[in-house]
Amino acid sequence: MTPRIPDRGRTLAGVALMLGAMAVLPFLDVVAKHLGQRGLPVIQAVWARMVFGALLTLPFVVGIGGAWALVPDRPVYHLFRAGFLIAATFCFFWSLRTLAIADALALFFVQPLIVTALSPLVLGEHVGPRRWAAVAAGFAGTLVIIRPGFQTVSPGMLLALMAGLSLALYMLMTRRISGRSHAMVTTFHTSLLGAAIATLAVWPVWQAPQPVEWGLFLLLGVIATGGHFLIVRAYDHCEASLLAPLAYTEMIMATAVGWWFFGDFPDGWTFAGVAILIASAIYISVRERQVGAAPPRDFEQP
Repeated sequence: MTPRIPDRGRTLAGVALMLGAMAVLPFLDVVAKHLGQRGLPVIQAVWARMVFGALLTLPFVVGIGGAWALVPDRPVYHLFRAGFLIAATFCFFWSLRTLAIADALALFFVQPLIVTALSPLVLGEHVGPRRWAAVAAGFAGTLVIIRPGFQTVSPGMLLALMAGLSLALYMLMTRRISGRSHAMVTTFHTSLLGAAIATLAVWPVWQAPQPVEWGLFLLLGVIATGGHFLIVRAYDHCEASLLAPLAYTEMIMATAVGWWFFGDFPDGWTFAGVAILIASAIYISVRERQVGAAPPRDFEQP
């Protein structure tokens, strides 16, 4: 039989959709940083991210599976996923109060390396010596960014790393159920339960938002939902292993918006560390593609 040749047009469309998502998502961090500068509790921004994210994905879920699709099929599992996602979002938004967007995102990029490092323990997957070497190089890149002993390791740096760890655990749980449900339905269930958890957490510290802050809350949901929708559509056109390395183009827009809105610009050491991280993650993605272990289709961004 003649091997099927991928549709070049669909591949290009998938790449364009992924690049579009990476251009949109850094504005989520801009809104979160603005909310932090306005003095609102971090958990209130997380609550808005979950609640408006769930509301805006609701029509898509109904369109996919009808009213029955609104009921989580594995509520306990989604509850744990929601907990990890809330932890990742909370830590990342909190880190933005003291770090530039690009710096926080650079440290957050340890997430795929942690997934690779923990997958043998959590998922029983085999990780060969070359991928372990890539993980080690990636963590070396993280040390280049943090530079312990050469600069003060700030709480914001630790929070960004905790955000990456939390999302790595979230992604490991995602891998266990990958392909069982539509990605949008799975994301809605996690956002719905996350909204319930965040509502309980935000109640004691709730501050009445001003109209402009309600607008920023809505914008959080719109950007997150729009970026996620572009990613889901990209995965409909391309293999996950082809698209995964493109997620690192987000650093370009993150650097640009951080400089434009807040006057922040990473130093040379940060760029060097990011380059090591990206090279390591791309190598891991290529190796996963070669051995047939594609990254999960579900995707979230703090």
